[in-house]
Amino acid sequence: MASDEVISRIKQLQSGGGKMNKKQIKQQEPELMRSALYYFPSWEHAVKNAELL
Repeated sequence: MASDEVISRIKQLQSGGGKMNKKQIKQQEPELMRSALYYFPSWEHAVKNAELL
């Protein structure tokens, strides 16, 4: 999953009203979490970056 796909998926989850906490994403979307942590220093950074774009 590329960095733009990570941002896109985070935006989808946010717009769908999904929970964005780290534990829940890790359980429900493990590939998203792995990719987010590869491209960003933390899950929180990935979410913040998605909100800014």
